[in-house]
Amino acid sequence: MAKTLEGDRLQYEEKIQAYKSEIAKLSKREAQTLEELQQQDNAAKRFALAEGVFNLTSYHILLNSISLAILKINNEEALGEARKSLSRGFGYLEDLVTGYVDVPFSDYAEKVAALEPIDGNRRYKLMRKIGLAIRLFKNSYRDNSKWKWTFVEVEGRFAAIAKNILDLTSINANLDPRSPVYESTAYHLRLLKQLLNDASERYRERYEQATNHVNDFQASINFMNALRRIHIILGESGEAETIKKKVDVWEAKMQGDMNKKQEEKNADMAS
Repeated sequence: MAKTLEGDRLQYEEKIQAYKSEIAKLSKREAQTLEELQQQDNAAKRFALAEGVFNLTSYHILLNSISLAILKINNEEALGEARKSLSRGFGYLEDLVTGYVDVPFSDYAEKVAALEPIDGNRRYKLMRKIGLAIRLFKNSYRDNSKWKWTFVEVEGRFAAIAKNILDLTSINANLDPRSPVYESTAYHLRLLKQLLNDASERYRERYEQATNHVNDFQASINFMNALRRIHIILGESGEAETIKKKVDVWEAKMQGDMNKKQEEKNADMAS
């Protein structure tokens, strides 16, 4: 048995050498790009920085997948590095387009305008890459319930970025079938609507099943309102009105819950 385990370990190490080499290259490139950006900021270069870091995330997750296939265990070090690079990548994109959720496009339009050289195809491709990395990362922890609610923030950050990286001033023109970015824009919007809805639902679930913290309920409402803004921009008035009615109900429930907590607190203080 010991010989078998040692053989598996050697097979694993041999299998991952090429990927570890790519990880080293990407890590070096990230450090170099950060140094360059300290000398001269550039939105396109920051976008490329994020692309590289999410590639790094994918390689770390791949190391873990190989570990599961050969050694039948998670590579916790690789997953830890994946978690760090995922967070850094989000940070780089939030620096570019903000992490705002329920705000008018005008609040961050200037930042999005700086990304004009990055076309919609490339932006959507990055969103797909991030989505895949998150899905694989979550699957790696499927048996570890302590991470269940941590992923709510991960999914929320992704939803906000997917929204903010779209240039909403040109969205209708890009939805013209003659536009070279028509297909990627349509797919991006479909993904975005799902992400905003899912983020809202997940924060609501965490409020009801885990935290009972009003911040989670408010976050749920914020993501739903962000989705409503998208529907309004697209002229989807029926969908926008449906969301408004839902938000009205949720806000009333949130206020009721807050009042109940305050009453209980007052009763405890009086007793």
